[in-house]
Amino acid sequence: MITVWGRERGLCVKKVLWCLVEVGQQFDRIDAGRQYGKTDTEEYLKMNRNGLVPTLVDDQYVLWESNTIMRYLAMQYGPKTLYPMETRAHAEVNRWLDWSMGALWPDIVTAFTQIIRTPEEKRNMAVTNASLEKLAKNWTIFDEYLGGKDYIAGDNFTIADVALGVLAQTWVSFNVPNPPELRNFNGWYSRIEKRDGFQRYAALPPEPDPAPSQH
Repeated sequence: MITVWGRERGLCVKKVLWCLVEVGQQFDRIDAGRQYGKTDTEEYLKMNRNGLVPTLVDDQYVLWESNTIMRYLAMQYGPKTLYPMETRAHAEVNRWLDWSMGALWPDIVTAFTQIIRTPEEKRNMAVTNASLEKLAKNWTIFDEYLGGKDYIAGDNFTIADVALGVLAQTWVSFNVPNPPELRNFNGWYSRIEKRDGFQRYAALPPEPDPAPSQH
């Protein structure tokens, strides 16, 4: 039996839950992190010394780091197209998984904290605008690489689209004024938002409370 520790609206938890839908696995979920606590308990820290969510338990196997959890789920339970093993296709998916965390994640978190979790009168607009500018630039790069493809790694939907899809949904929720024109992005987004996992988990609204974030 699979158990996921983490609140379902957490950005990294969303990725894992969406992935579980894609691989067709039933699971239990335990609320943990932020307002639910539990991540600083002895029980939790025995599983994940980082004290962050998500943590996945599959029978007796414990795993943390959301992108690694998705890799595991896809390899263990998913169709071969979700995380292909052919060398170059494999590298392509990993490239975009890494890019999602290296290029997008820092500015998504910063903008999210300022726009969603900080009262308007207390926002640092210089920090907010700098993050939004970097995101616009990086989504433009993403848009360029999407040219001629249905999904970021090629013709098939992969876990890279899950990782990027959760971040894209978050960015769209910012309602940025005068966003860049992203035709390829828009087409890709219209495809992924129809998927059951996106509709069930990625589309969940964020938690606006100002407590320190976990992912």
